[in-house]
Amino acid sequence: MTNVDPIPAQTWPKIEHEQQTWVPMSSWGLNAEYESVPRRYRSAVPPLIAGLHPRPDTEAEHVAQIATQELSRFDAELGTRVAAFAPVLLRSEAASSSQIENLTASARAIFSAELGATGSRNADLIASNTRAMQASIELSESVSPGAILEMHAVLMAGQNRHTPGAWRQEAVWIGTKSNSPIGAEFVAPSSERVPKLIDDLVSFSARQDIPALILIAVAHAQFETIHPFTDGNGRTGRALAQSLLRHRGVTRNVAVPVSAGLLADVDGYHRALTSYREGDVSPIVLAMAEASLRAIANSRTLVAEIDVIRAGWAERLTARRSSNAWKLLDVVAQRPVIDSATAAAALGVMQPNVYPPLRALTDSGILTSKTDHRLGPFWRSDEILGAIDRFAERAGRRERR
Repeated sequence: MTNVDPIPAQTWPKIEHEQQTWVPMSSWGLNAEYESVPRRYRSAVPPLIAGLHPRPDTEAEHVAQIATQELSRFDAELGTRVAAFAPVLLRSEAASSSQIENLTASARAIFSAELGATGSRNADLIASNTRAMQASIELSESVSPGAILEMHAVLMAGQNRHTPGAWRQEAVWIGTKSNSPIGAEFVAPSSERVPKLIDDLVSFSARQDIPALILIAVAHAQFETIHPFTDGNGRTGRALAQSLLRHRGVTRNVAVPVSAGLLADVDGYHRALTSYREGDVSPIVLAMAEASLRAIANSRTLVAEIDVIRAGWAERLTARRSSNAWKLLDVVAQRPVIDSATAAAALGVMQPNVYPPLRALTDSGILTSKTDHRLGPFWRSDEILGAIDRFAERAGRRERR
């Protein structure tokens, strides 16, 4: 086999900067007089990319090609079983994306929060992220500024100080003090630039002449550089990546939890975003591709565990074959925390008629019942919840190099 010299990465335009003036609203304490003085800082001016063609180095391009093929293959494998695994994988992606932002909760807390149980603010936020991920898939047919705003509106519903579904009207930054951009690690573009930059990003995202995963990685990095919202940028940006995977036809049935792959090296992911802003697309393309491959391997393990658990249930359940208890097994595998209303709706029966099947699963040791004093009884499968928590644990392990 003839050796081929590696193709060097093509230079990508670096972000530029412009001077801004920071005028503090008010200051208190010993340094109040100094801190209240208007001061200069620099905000980013990202390039317009709609007409540019990213060319990562040979390694990143090769791994991206393999990852695209494997994503499509895994998605196709679950095509006929999408009802069984799509809900669990969607929630795993939402939880992993939230964990990158240091929002963690157990699978039990997350599924309970979706039913209205309170007690974990993180679980509530992750449940909102699940809804945003679902919205990203539903809006994937046409990626647009309006679709991005809708994803954010769903994610940040109820958090009005962060103006859900609206572009920011103030400065945002990463690092240093929370009350000033002075000395920040990265200051996002001025709010006046956001609408034009988003329009440009959407035009880039519609391109068909760029390999899918390369386009998605670059679009994600550009979105994170624009930072168009006061909060929720990372989670919205990763929801956008899921939307683009579906839009480009890489996935058609399930949301492969790519964010779970990024959890293996969050610092590396952040360094890749910094490299993108410095004019190198290769690290973010490689990070997204490697994350996809890790996510596929992790998801296959999760699917296999759920299959084993489901097979074990079939051996333990003693209800007659005509009982709705058998149909309820599939519901519980998808939603391991349920209430009677959810179970009845899934089975298409009146709510009083769902209690005998729930009792049959409880008597067989498949479900455990617990009463929430505000909402009534919940039923849960500790086996499925354990499998999802193990998925999260595997995702969070940093790989040795």
